[in-house]
Amino acid sequence: MSAKVDGDHLESSEVIDSPYAWWRLLVSLLIAMVGGIGLWSSVVVLPAIEAEFNIDRGDASLPYTATMIGFAIGGLFFGRMTDRYGIVRPLLFGAVMLCGGYIAISQVSAYWQFVAIQAVMVGMLGSAASFGPLIADVTHWFLKRRGIATAVVASGSYLAGTIWPPILSYITEAYGWREAHLVIGVVSLVIMLPLIMLMRRPTPIHAGPKAVSTRPPVRAPLPAPVLQALLVFAGIACCVAMAMPQVHIVAYCGDLGHGAVRGAEMLSLMLAMGIVSRLISGVIADRIGGLGTLILGSTLQCLALILYIPFDGLTSLYVVSALFGLAQGGIVPSYALIVREYFPAKEAGARVSLVLMATIIGMALGGWLSGAIYDWTGSYQVAFLNGIAWNMVNFAVAFFLLLHRLKADIPISARG
Repeated sequence: MSAKVDGDHLESSEVIDSPYAWWRLLVSLLIAMVGGIGLWSSVVVLPAIEAEFNIDRGDASLPYTATMIGFAIGGLFFGRMTDRYGIVRPLLFGAVMLCGGYIAISQVSAYWQFVAIQAVMVGMLGSAASFGPLIADVTHWFLKRRGIATAVVASGSYLAGTIWPPILSYITEAYGWREAHLVIGVVSLVIMLPLIMLMRRPTPIHAGPKAVSTRPPVRAPLPAPVLQALLVFAGIACCVAMAMPQVHIVAYCGDLGHGAVRGAEMLSLMLAMGIVSRLISGVIADRIGGLGTLILGSTLQCLALILYIPFDGLTSLYVVSALFGLAQGGIVPSYALIVREYFPAKEAGARVSLVLMATIIGMALGGWLSGAIYDWTGSYQVAFLNGIAWNMVNFAVAFFLLLHRLKADIPISARG
C-alpha cells in the first residue's frame, strides 16, 4: 500500500476496508491472543493455588476476580490513552508489564502477593492493553466489514483461552505452577514485541481529517448518558452469567471426579467454539447490527446455561461446554459495535473500553460470586441458577433498547 500517512495526505478511501486494514487485523489478532493469557492463567492453576496456600474455593477464585477488576480499570485507562496517542504506546507498556508480572508471580512467597500481582501487573497494566484498545483501534480501519473485523480481534482472548490452558496445565503438572508462570512471562514478551512494531502506522483518526470516514453515527434511541449507562449495566449482567462455566469448569470437573485436566480441555473447547461463534456473529452483525446480535447471543447463552443443570456426565459436559461456547461468543463484541453505531469515532477508545470494562467487572463478580455460592451451598447448582437469572436481566435491558429503537423508527440494520 502506497498511501502516505502524514498530515492530511492520507485519504479514507485508501485505508478503510483496504488490504492493509486486513493485514493489520491479523496482527491485532495475534497480539490479542498472546496478551489474553492474563485472563485465563489463574483459572487453570486454581486447584494448584488452592492446595499451595491451603485456602477454600471462594478464596482461590480471588486471583481471577482481582485480575478482572484490574483488567477493567486498565482497559479504561488504556482506552483513553489510545484515543490520544494511538495503539503502539499502550501495547508496548502492556507487554513489558505482562512479562514482569508473570516473572514476579513465579517468585511470590505469600498468597496476597499472588493476588496483588495478578491484579496490578498482569490484569490492569498488562493484558488490559491488548483487548479493549485493540478492538477500538480496529473499528477505525473498517466500515463495511466492521462487524466481522471487531469479532476477529475480540476472538483473540478466546484464542488465548484455547491455546494457553493446555500448555499451562501441562507445564504446571510436569514442573510446577511457578515454572509455568516464568515460561509464560518470557514467551509473551518475545512474541509480542515484534508484532507491536508492525502496528506503527497511525489509525485514520490520528493521521489527519481526510483519513477519517465521514459517515456520522446513527441517531441514538436514548440520551447518550442513559444509553452508555444501560450498556454498562447490560455488560455486567451478561458476564456474571458467562463467568460461571468459564471460571469454574476446571474446578467443577474436579468435584465431579472427571479431573482438572478434563476441565482444562473443556475450557479450551468452550473458548474454541467461542471463536467460531464470534466470527459467525460478526457476519450476522454486519447484517442486523450490534443490538440485534446482542439479543441473539443473550438468548442462546441463557439456553446453554440451563443445559448445565441436568447434564454432568463427562461426555455431556464436553457437548454442553461446546454449545455454551457457540452460544455466547458474539455477545461482548456486539457492545463495541453498538457504541460505534451511536457515538462519534473520536470517542471510540474511551467509550468502547468503558463498556468492555463493565463486561470484565461482570466476569470478576461472576467468578467470585460462583465460588462464594459453592462454599455456601456445597455445589454449583445454585451458582448456575444465579447465572441464568443475571442472563435474563441482560436480555431485558437489550430488549428495552430494541423497543426504544423501534419507537424512534430507526432501522435495526442501521450502522455507523
